[in-house]
Amino acid sequence: MVTATALETELLELAGSVPDPELPVLTLHELGVVRAVHLTGADAVEVDLTPTYTGCPAVETMSADIAQVLRAHGMREVTVRTVLTPAWSTDDITPEGRRKLQQSGIAPPRTQHTAGPVALTLGPTRTGDAGDPAPEAIRCPHCDSADTELLSRFSSTACKALRRCLACREPFDHFKEL
Repeated sequence: MVTATALETELLELAGSVPDPELPVLTLHELGVVRAVHLTGADAVEVDLTPTYTGCPAVETMSADIAQVLRAHGMREVTVRTVLTPAWSTDDITPEGRRKLQQSGIAPPRTQHTAGPVALTLGPTRTGDAGDPAPEAIRCPHCDSADTELLSRFSSTACKALRRCLACREPFDHFKEL
């Protein structure tokens, strides 16, 4: 294992500070998609970026934004590599990122803490009953009720589902677990 230099650490922080183009309340660090920065020369750097899913349409924009930030910091040559292994998981979202999702009205994903593929189950669209929330309930980011229902498995992006709270009646996005 190679230890990052002070400059690589600084450049990693700069690359991670770029806002996500689809969820601008989060930085790429908070989303957990910027994995590493490697100096390849005095003013050349390579950035490892793992998209949230293989066909993520935001990769080009993220790459261009990272390159712009690092060039502004004196890097003449910036290469952003798409790295698919290990795959990104919603467990990679930082606690600060989860807090920011909640504050912006998006229910954060539940923590999986599992190695390997996440089991897919197609069950009921309701996640809890008033007064008896299930532990796996998706809580409303507006009123914290566990009594929510699925309206659509897809929302404004493929990473999110559209839900509605049955307590406060507000619709909200839920960042799906991957």
